[in-house]
Amino acid sequence: QVQVVESGGGLVQAGGSLRLSCAASGNIIRTDAMAWYRQAPGNQRELVAGLTGADSTSYADSVKGRFIISRDNAKNTVYLQMNSLKPEDTAVYYCNFRIRVRLWGAPSDYWGQGTQVTVSS
Repeated sequence: QVQVVESGGGLVQAGGSLRLSCAASGNIIRTDAMAWYRQAPGNQRELVAGLTGADSTSYADSVKGRFIISRDNAKNTVYLQMNSLKPEDTAVYYCNFRIRVRLWGAPSDYWGQGTQVTVSS
């Protein structure tokens, strides 16, 4: 099977930076896409940033110019560099991998355990 482990997060003052990491391991044939989501209390989970196998990136309007998604293929790890953090960025952040564990069929989504990011004003 596949294991996904997140690290990073914590408490930071507004204007500061944090870096999240997320590594997938196990019976992986191919990783089709990676992404970061977040969920604030009372809100639905929202897509923050995405990265396809062709290195195409996408960002939520609220984080464009401040967050950067990247990956290390050798480590099957995705990163989220968060700069100029704002109190409204406070949320639990989840990584997502779209992974193929078989040569046939559709890929499946695997999620990290979530990590809390708190930005104080």
